[in-house]
Amino acid sequence: MSLIKKFATVGGATLGSRLFGFVRETFMAAALGTGPVADAFNAAFRFPNTFRRLFAEGAFNAAFVPLFAKEIEANGMEGAKRFSEEVFGVLFTVLMALTIAMELSMPLLVRTVIAPGFVSDPQKFGVTVALATIMFPYLACMSLAAMMAGMLNSLHRYFAAAIAPVFLNVILIGVLAYAWMTGGDAITVGFYLAWGVMAAGFVQLAIVWVAVRNAGIKIGFRRPRLTQNVRRLLFLALPAAITGGITQINLLINTAIASGQEGALSSLVYADRIYQLPLGVVGIAVATVLLPELARALRSGNMAQASNLQNRSVEFTLFLTLPAAAALLVMAEPIVRMLFERGQFSAEATVRVSHILAIYGLGLPAFVLIKAFIPGFFAREDTRTPMLFAGLSVVVNVSMAMTLFPRLGASGIAIAEITAGWVNAILLFATLVWRGHWGRDIALLTRIPRLVLSAGVMALAIWFSMRWLASLLASSSPAWVSAPTLVGLVTVAMIVYFGTAFLTGGASMAMIRRSVKRGS
Repeated sequence: MSLIKKFATVGGATLGSRLFGFVRETFMAAALGTGPVADAFNAAFRFPNTFRRLFAEGAFNAAFVPLFAKEIEANGMEGAKRFSEEVFGVLFTVLMALTIAMELSMPLLVRTVIAPGFVSDPQKFGVTVALATIMFPYLACMSLAAMMAGMLNSLHRYFAAAIAPVFLNVILIGVLAYAWMTGGDAITVGFYLAWGVMAAGFVQLAIVWVAVRNAGIKIGFRRPRLTQNVRRLLFLALPAAITGGITQINLLINTAIASGQEGALSSLVYADRIYQLPLGVVGIAVATVLLPELARALRSGNMAQASNLQNRSVEFTLFLTLPAAAALLVMAEPIVRMLFERGQFSAEATVRVSHILAIYGLGLPAFVLIKAFIPGFFAREDTRTPMLFAGLSVVVNVSMAMTLFPRLGASGIAIAEITAGWVNAILLFATLVWRGHWGRDIALLTRIPRLVLSAGVMALAIWFSMRWLASLLASSSPAWVSAPTLVGLVTVAMIVYFGTAFLTGGASMAMIRRSVKRGS
């Protein structure tokens, strides 16, 4: 299977999850708006979700995948099964201890870490504690699921792990529909959602568990022991967890900062949901596929293939994310209005969220490039260097967020996030080049400015079209008019971008055919 087809497999499944996520957020916006219960739920859910991405997805995709692949090569499937059972025993034990400790200390955590700004509102604080207590076991389920996903990716079985997150959104959509039919108030809806999150964790774990068994590996429970393989995994996983979850570290810190202003946290979450669509579909697809492919090329000593994999991945990410970034920058307001402005979500909330989304658009290429650069370190079992850069970007984010938030509100936090993202991306790329781990590619270097030009032409076309279609996209325009207008505008924008890219040489059919046909 070619590299592009593998990207498409993971990206297609992730796209399905993100689209269901849009439906979920649309229902949530109508039911909760940017009010206190929305703030409480988003703060409570972000806590286990951040831990999941820090210590599960980031750590295991970075540390577990190369070691698991190496075990398959050295000792076959039986050796890989033994290694998996050793890791599973330690991981399960640690997760159970962590869950119990967190559940018992949840009021303290909400007061000091999750949302210190909620302390002045006893009801909001109490609801946040209760929701976080219900949802925290989601971390244990998803951490074990991340391990299974790493195994599947190493075996080049990408679909099950990529499709599992869809079920979180499907379950929460069902919960919101039930709450609407039964007429539940905002607090009731919040508790329904919390129980839905916990149920979704068990469902997702079951999906990847079955997929691993179907792949020929039946994992049994072993008494937890720090074997040599487990110690190596932990040595690599700690810095990898910090590095892979840098965005989540920043989000957790920013959650605490944003909790000091009513509606700021929910506004950030709604904007984040939209920009996560291109970031998830392209960035996660590249990171998921590139790491095992790059690790295999390096193990076989094929430096030319490793260099080609990295360059083609960057080419693919920029080809798709530059137009997405330009679109978010120019047309954020009509996008937010179509998706969320109804029920408790006001026109003022639309303006606030769209400003944040436009800022996120400027940072989108950086966050996607980070996911394309990091496998170049992780595949060589270097998790320390990206960790140092991640730590520096956290310092940039926190210092800027604390400086800008009192003046600009939630928009100041978004500016801090994207600045930190660009700092991280530039440092990663410069280090790869300095170490000689990034091969010079003339074709890529000539295409990048042409793709930037194509995205700029598209942005201008959107801007002039929006001025001409302003009355059809306004808040007063009915949905049956504004929605088709926006869809048509996006369609025209895509035609302009891809047409310009092909005309200028930023893309070519020969390049696409080579990518699709190229074997792994």
